[in-house]
Amino acid sequence: MTKSGRRIGFLGPAGTYSEQALRSQADLVGGAELVPMRNFGDILSETQSGGVDLGFVAIENAIEGTVNASLDALAFDTNLLIQREVVLDITMNLMAIPGTALDEIKVVTSHPVANAQCREFLRQKLPLAEVVPANSTADAARVASEDPGVAALGPSLAGELYGLEIIAADMADISGAKNQTRFLVVGSSGVPSRTGNDKTTVVMSQREDKPGSLVQILHEFSARNLNLSKLTSRPARTSLGHYCFIVDIVGHISDDIVANALLNVRAKHADVKFLGSYPAGGAMASEVRDQNNEAWNEAQSWLASLRSQVSGSSGSGG
Repeated sequence: MTKSGRRIGFLGPAGTYSEQALRSQADLVGGAELVPMRNFGDILSETQSGGVDLGFVAIENAIEGTVNASLDALAFDTNLLIQREVVLDITMNLMAIPGTALDEIKVVTSHPVANAQCREFLRQKLPLAEVVPANSTADAARVASEDPGVAALGPSLAGELYGLEIIAADMADISGAKNQTRFLVVGSSGVPSRTGNDKTTVVMSQREDKPGSLVQILHEFSARNLNLSKLTSRPARTSLGHYCFIVDIVGHISDDIVANALLNVRAKHADVKFLGSYPAGGAMASEVRDQNNEAWNEAQSWLASLRSQVSGSSGSGG
């Protein structure tokens, strides 16, 4: 797929955290058309149908946890592959029409995940204000710009676009670099090459629900010293009390040890849906990637030198 003519769906309208995170990926957005959409379900559905080439969705927040709408759509409703992850520091602001005082705010609106990140602030500073969900943080800013007494929670970019004034800055319950949101780039096909700092995400559905069945699955990873950076249970959509497990494994499907673990899980314990192997995100991702590649190359050379000494190998002493 070439960059020219590429269409990428993201949570709109203009000015959302999603757009901010997406635009941080210069190699991805260069020459691409960015298509704002109303919700994460629409983004993933359009990516599945080919309406856009790539989708960009939030999957997890450091305060509020998993974005279930995105995770469930990937696990159950679509057959898409994760291409990369992007981590964005979130600075949440309370914004309203210029001149609005804090005690004049009757309604606070934003995306439900953003509202949840500011529970304590709202409880202490605006206990009587009605908290109303919006499709996105930018859509909340649009609503606030049209209605005195309504304030929006969101990025300063959205406030600038809609002429709002920041009444309280960086006021999430956990602020600054500790409040981060993880986003995923997804496409209909393709697995990125191993980079040295990767994650593999799978959905595991137990074939038999019995005591110790989950432990047996997890043992396949622990026995191989594989780190699971995230383990999430979700209703399996079969019957009450039945769950599947979505797991992020540190490593790439092209790593023999990761492949072997998944092979054993699928053969012995559970059905496995592969959601992708992809470059990990975060502030130190490139540094970790460089270090891991250097260590990998050194280990490969070490192994090759040992194998060259096996009797009968090319170049052996005979």
